[in-house]
Amino acid sequence: MTQPFRLGLLINPLAGVGGQAALKGSDGVAETALAMGVRPRAHERVHQALVPLMPLASKLELYAAPGSMGADLCEELGLAHRVVGELEGDATSASDTRRLAAELAGQGLDLLLFAGGDGTARDICAVLGESQLVLGVPAGVKIHSGVYAVNPRAAGELVSLLIQGDLVRLAEAEVRDIDEDAFRAGTVRTRHFGELRVPEEGRFVQQVKQGGREQETLVLDDIAAWLQEQQDAGIGWILGPGSSNYELLQSLHLEGTLLGVDVMRGNEVLLRDATEQQLWELVSEGGEWRILVSAIGGQGHILGRGNQQISPRIVRAVGLDNLLVVATKTKLRTLAGRPFLLDSGDPQLDQDLTGLRRVLSGYREEMLYPASWKAE
Repeated sequence: MTQPFRLGLLINPLAGVGGQAALKGSDGVAETALAMGVRPRAHERVHQALVPLMPLASKLELYAAPGSMGADLCEELGLAHRVVGELEGDATSASDTRRLAAELAGQGLDLLLFAGGDGTARDICAVLGESQLVLGVPAGVKIHSGVYAVNPRAAGELVSLLIQGDLVRLAEAEVRDIDEDAFRAGTVRTRHFGELRVPEEGRFVQQVKQGGREQETLVLDDIAAWLQEQQDAGIGWILGPGSSNYELLQSLHLEGTLLGVDVMRGNEVLLRDATEQQLWELVSEGGEWRILVSAIGGQGHILGRGNQQISPRIVRAVGLDNLLVVATKTKLRTLAGRPFLLDSGDPQLDQDLTGLRRVLSGYREEMLYPASWKAE
């Protein structure tokens, strides 16, 4: 009889809570985000990852961290599991992640599936290193590390391949974390912390994020000139974070934020570093809106990486056809033909957005570029 696949599950339940609150992360600010009314979504994202595994439950031996860090979700889904370890208190912490990761790995797992952001990956790397095969379900605000699937469903599909015995290459992936204090002050400063061993399949695992700001000022000036012409039409623009949109605002002589979501209409910045709730209140008032996002260099994500303020309900309210991407041809070439990636947190929205998206690449110049919920 074939041995069951031994899968561990570890969730950082507070991962990503700082995203919609425009707090640029969750480390040390989770209580603030919760007080602002932000609802944790890590469980929803892991739920999406576990759905593809449901038909394979008979081939699984599932080990889960206790309570909100894994077992609660298994019980909700009716998945048979063994609880490993105990929580030290009502509120979970990084020390829980490190301790429970070690205890789960001690069960002789074939794979540890964990959910969080770069801080969670860093905690797991600190106690496991390359000794345990792992795979991350992206649930955090900032995800620079290469240990995460491109989105939750991709994580589930990749684990399904492993359970069914398909040939999947293993690789050492880089773990990076960002200085959140510097990040909140507008500076991107990442540091290498080590490697974790992951199953690698090009369609499912993201690339390490490329840092730095593109200096293609002339092209962005051209795009800014086009945006200037649009201001008299009364259209409002929701500008996602990143150097491209930041430089566009600078070209328009407007003050924006490098790492926040800004709102512009009629040659005026209406909101800087807006929260999801502020955006919702604004678009709910009506009017014509556009969303302009940029693709993360190297990875290609246009939703779900650092711009969680632009939530699924915001995108649907504005209109799917009104989601545009700003990208110079140079930036598009860094994707080497890979599609833009979608990880909005709403699988149906990601599916609806899959296809050719409009890209602003110059003065009155648009291109069509494919977007997908998984790399191809």
